[in-house]
Amino acid sequence: MSLLRITARLLAPAAVLTLAAPVAIAQPANSLRAVEQSLAATNSMTARFTQTDGRGRSQSGVLSLKRPGKIRFEFGAGANMLLVGDGRNLTFVDYEVGQKSAWPITKSPLSVLLSPQPNLGRIARIEPQKNANVVIVRARDARRPEFGTLLLAFSRNGSAPGGLMLEGWTAIDAQNKRTTVKLDGQRYNVAIPDAAFTFAEPKKRK
Repeated sequence: MSLLRITARLLAPAAVLTLAAPVAIAQPANSLRAVEQSLAATNSMTARFTQTDGRGRSQSGVLSLKRPGKIRFEFGAGANMLLVGDGRNLTFVDYEVGQKSAWPITKSPLSVLLSPQPNLGRIARIEPQKNANVVIVRARDARRPEFGTLLLAFSRNGSAPGGLMLEGWTAIDAQNKRTTVKLDGQRYNVAIPDAAFTFAEPKKRK
């Protein structure tokens, strides 16, 4: 799996994010604020994830998140690669080829999740849904269209921060390629050591 495919693919539950034609039933006007409050109340989270690209190819693994700015996607099944955010940069490490690449978190769609002070008003809106227990947020920065669009899916759940459980997301890049991430086994505000957001340097292949 190439770096381009990983960076474009951070992203939504197939079952929840079935974005058919918009329906007439609107979400409460304060839903976007509720999402901001939920993100702000999420100090940390762990979950299992399944990432699926537009051709139906999947990778699974474990997600660790610690706000602000820290995230780790540990791919399983011998994938031999990592995606790690250390608070400032995201680094993709490919141990198979002995290479790494890094870019600022602020230039990734994941900045919506990892911002120290979530402020979605300028870049996001709530997508109307028939099911009142589902909240879909569409985030796109018109000033930076190259970052693409991020669709965040939440379910209403009293045990989650702010009453909203993050179920996954979909990333749509500038070429309209989609990547789906489905979460399960979410655990909120658990202790995660900072060492989880470090990585061993890849060894260059001769």
